Amino acid sequence: LSGLWVLLRVKFHLRRHQRSGSTVPRLFQAVARRLPDKAALIYEATGERWTFRRLDEFSNAVGNLFQRLGFGRGDVVALFMESRPEFVGLWLGLAKAGAEAALINFNLRRESLVHCVAASGARALVNVVFPALCLAAISEVNGMLGKNMEKFCSGEFHPDQVPGDTKHLDPLLNSAPRSPPTQTPEKGLDDRLFYIYTSGTTGMPKAAIVVHSRYYRIAAFGYYAYRMRPEDVIYDCLPLYHSAGNIMGVGQCLIHGLTVVIRRKFSASHFWDDCVQYRCTVVQYIGEICRYLLAQPVREAERRHRVRLAVGNGLRPHVWEEFARRFRVRQIGEFYGATECNCSIANLDGKVGACGFNSRILPNVYPIRLVKVDEDTMELIRDSRGLCVPCRPGSPPFLVWIPGRLWGHCSFGVATIPGDVLVMDELGYMYFRDRSGDTFRWRGENVSTTEVEGALSRLLDQADVVVYGVGVPGVEGKAGMA
Repeated sequence: LSGLWVLLRVKFHLRRHQRSGSTVPRLFQAVARRLPDKAALIYEATGERWTFRRLDEFSNAVGNLFQRLGFGRGDVVALFMESRPEFVGLWLGLAKAGAEAALINFNLRRESLVHCVAASGARALVNVVFPALCLAAISEVNGMLGKNMEKFCSGEFHPDQVPGDTKHLDPLLNSAPRSPPTQTPEKGLDDRLFYIYTSGTTGMPKAAIVVHSRYYRIAAFGYYAYRMRPEDVIYDCLPLYHSAGNIMGVGQCLIHGLTVVIRRKFSASHFWDDCVQYRCTVVQYIGEICRYLLAQPVREAERRHRVRLAVGNGLRPHVWEEFARRFRVRQIGEFYGATECNCSIANLDGKVGACGFNSRILPNVYPIRLVKVDEDTMELIRDSRGLCVPCRPGSPPFLVWIPGRLWGHCSFGVATIPGDVLVMDELGYMYFRDRSGDTFRWRGENVSTTEVEGALSRLLDQADVVVYGVGVPGVEGKAGMA
């Protein structure tokens, strides 16, 4: 019943926003008008506090600047930077201008970086130079980005150290109007907001389309499913180029007015100290984070924090119970939802190990299915009538969805198979088992075996290389073996 209540509430608000012509920037602007002086984002690295007014004005400046530069509906700008408040302000401002951001993993280098920029069709690249390592990465591939690629750099700017055609973003933003862009893009909740890169099941990383309604649905689903409160402070140490950190985390700020603490990079030794310092009540995790925290020596801060809820995915049962017991976290909010997916599932009642639930008594209330897939070809297994074959409880099926609109990945509009293996028990609880296909998960990142094979082959004078994931005792995910 609680799941039905959450589902109906999210659908009700989503339809209301669709009728009113809302988008994520418009929803945020309403929050900013209501809470102008409340802290929206806190940057752990400097202690800097961004109020909703400041974030709104910064994103307005971004929108006005890029509109003046000729960017608008359908144009893509790649963001290559670390997690920080400017990251949020940039993609939000681009959305206000009608453009779309491609959120690129700042750890990528050489061919992988060029591929991700090209896959999105970006005509501009914004590189915030914190640290200088990002600048070196761009300089290294500058010749492969194309002559028409516009490049912007923020932070410390030394003309002799950046590609010759790079523009300094900071003075351009300082001179841009802080009022909302006058040219309002004709966009709705079903239009594209930005792109997040996922591994898929084969080949190189793919640009997954995130539309405005998908962003709202994920953020609202987390807010209502786990009964978050307006006064909550969320500790977000996950990368903002992924959906967990940018939507489930930052989305609570933009859509619901919560304060989010952004950490540049996860630190197990500072995790609980940060939670105490910023009076956090909600933390985000992936399974590896919880394991790293448990490996730390006992410290005073882990008893003094106010955290009541941990939200994330990938938490194994044996780690789950020990984490909740040692750190006195009352609620674990485990969920599942691939970025390119148009559905999500969530564990609402704390069933250890489960990533979600779907009623077996009333399955049509939330019409998703676990069906059989040929593990070798990744083709759907069909019966004599051409219909997919549902899996029985306990068997390892795949979660499959068919998008009603062109979501999924860029250039892919057909049925999408994420390659995640899930199992449902007799009661309807779902459990994540593994990933299939040409990928493996290591330290929170899905790794493409094709990408690793290509890199090794070039180093080994074009020798044939095969890469696959292998389990490592006491470690989440799999390591690559060649």
